[in-house]
Amino acid sequence: MSYKLRFVQKFELCKYSEFLDIEKQFARFEEQYPEFPKGRRYLPLTGMHPSNTLIWECDFDTLEELHATHNFLMNDNRHEELFQVQSQYIIDAYTEIYRPYNS
Repeated sequence: MSYKLRFVQKFELCKYSEFLDIEKQFARFEEQYPEFPKGRRYLPLTGMHPSNTLIWECDFDTLEELHATHNFLMNDNRHEELFQVQSQYIIDAYTEIYRPYNS
């Protein structure tokens, strides 16, 4: 079974490049520190989200593993300074958690 953790961030369109430059630095955190989850980042082409939306997602084998990782990300302050810079451009953000559908 695989559970999905997804962070959705809508940011100011006029700050598109600045926002994504900062996001590259978050990706470096994932590479630099093995304890950080290795997520995938997406920018919408079509669909319900506008193009100025970043979606970060990561899969986990168990819901417990997902929650432990989410708690780690919310409490680890190594990237807090970077987030404070990026958060100036965020106009909406939310977290999604998906569970597998077993038919």
